[in-house]
Parts: sequence; structure tokens; C-alpha cells
Amino acid sequence: MKAFFSELGRDIWDVSYTLFKLMIPVIIIVKVLEEMGAIEYISLLLGPLMGVVGLPESMGLVWATTILTNIYAGMLVFFYAQQTEMLTVAQVTVIAILLLLAHGLPVEARIAQQAGIRLRVTLLLRIGGGFLFGWIAHLIMTHFNLLQEPNQLVWEPALPEPGLWPWFVGQLESLVMIQLIIIVLLTALKILKVVGVERLMGLMLRPVLKFLGIGREATTITIVGVTLGLAFGGGLLIKEARAGHVPKKDIFASMSLLGLCHSMIEDTLLVLVLGADFFWVFWFRMLLALLIVAVLTRVVNRLPDAIWRMHLVNRHIEPLQPAANT
Repeated sequence: MKAFFSELGRDIWDVSYTLFKLMIPVIIIVKVLEEMGAIEYISLLLGPLMGVVGLPESMGLVWATTILTNIYAGMLVFFYAQQTEMLTVAQVTVIAILLLLAHGLPVEARIAQQAGIRLRVTLLLRIGGGFLFGWIAHLIMTHFNLLQEPNQLVWEPALPEPGLWPWFVGQLESLVMIQLIIIVLLTALKILKVVGVERLMGLMLRPVLKFLGIGREATTITIVGVTLGLAFGGGLLIKEARAGHVPKKDIFASMSLLGLCHSMIEDTLLVLVLGADFFWVFWFRMLLALLIVAVLTRVVNRLPDAIWRMHLVNRHIEPLQPAANT
């Protein structure tokens, strides 16, 4: 029992230190960029592209905010932007898909990078994948005249308090919540491993993982990311990826899946309150992500090692803290 808690304590420290060391500087930098107007500049680039997926240009600001910060901030901007637009359920579903695939990239793309995936790959999957998913959904819903009724917003946000102090308190609360989730998550995973449930889950998921080209060793990474997301599970994802027992190609396949399909519970519930349709933001997103990753892994596995190392995975990953090796 003493060894159990000793190992658990080391794991909690390693995961928390790794994640917070990454997140805190990025959060500060993003806030500085936000104050300098970076969101408005990004929205100028995204605005004209919104028409391709059947959205008004004002939704470019919504997506830009979400990309640079998080879904919560994007939802707040959406609330004000939609007041001047007559959006259908189909249009709200499309913007919801964009928000689900590409949000919080300064933090989440950095997590993927530390896990061993090139930044360019993550950005292409998240932003390019979001645009592709939204475009396909737009074409299908337009062609079959689906969800064309006016959207009814069922959520009205509370205005955030202005100033740096409320922002600081909010970020601190988020970090504390992440720490609590890390403790609960690692404790649960340790117990599941001891009683053999983790192995059973691996066996049950084996056919799906095999179809996706993901090895058994990456089961934990995949489960954590799909359910909790990259921000909450980021420290564990980096720890597992750096431990050395998960092949780089399995890490690539798993992180590619998580780029397109992660936090399927919390994030899905968030966009549903905007009026998005559940089928498209959950089942459509999951099925299309599985198909794309299955094709992607088969293509990249045929590439020469030189291209693999140069363009897809990071050759040099920072080692874990010494405490992880003691």
C-alpha cells in the first residue's frame, strides 16, 4: 500500500509539473496577444472563408476567439454575434463543429508538440480538419435541406467582469480544477490497472484501435484524450508519450485521432446549448474522425523514415523531470 501511494504521488507530481510548466506561460502569452488585438487580426483572415461553409463573416470572429482562447470565450462572442444574424440550426451546427475541432490551440497544440507531434501537423489537423468537417456537413445539410429552421438559442451567458484581476482569478480556478482532475484521474487509472480493468478495456478496444492503426500501448492516451480532452489529460498524454514504451507511430496515430475527436462529453454538451444538432457534433464528428485517421495512418506508415522524422514527429523531446526516474 505504501508503494502504491508513493508511486501515485510521483505520477501526480510529474504530470502536474509537466502540464503546468507548459500551460502557465502560454496562458500569459495568449492574454498579452489578446490585449494587443491578435483575435481581430485572425478573424480578418477567417471571415472571408466562412462563406465556404455557409456562415456569415461575423462567425470568423467567433472561431478566431475560440482558436486563440477556448470554447467558453467563443460561445460568449457567438452570443453577441448571432443577435445581428438570422442563423439556422444547420449554420449553428457548422460553427459548433469548427469550435469543437479547433479551440485553445496555443495550449493544446503545444501539448501535442511535447507529446512528439510536429506543430504543423497539429495545426493542419485541427484547423484544416475543422474546416473540412464543417464544409462536408454544410454540403450534406444544404443538399438534403436538413436543419434549415431558425435556430433558437437556449443559453444566455453572464457577462465576465472586466480587468486583469477577475481574469487572474478565473485562470487560477481553472488550474485548481485541472489539478483536482489530474489527482482523480491518476488515482482511478492506478486502481483500474491494479484490478485488471485497464487490460480489459484494452482488449475491448483492440478491434477499433487496430482499424485506426493504433497499437495497444497507446490505449490509455487515447481513452484519456477522447473522454477528457487534451487540456485536462495533457500532462498524462505527455508522460505516457515520453515514457518510451509507446512507439512513435502509435503516438502519432493516437494524437491525430485526438486532434479530430477529443473531449467528446464536455465539449459536446457545451455546443449543444448553442442550438447545435447532436448527431452532427457527436456521431458525425466521431465517424468522420475514425475514417480519416484510419486512412491517414495507412498512408504515413508507407512513407520513408526520413520524411517521417523530418515532417511528422519531433526528433528531440524534453526529458521528464528527474523525479520521474527516481
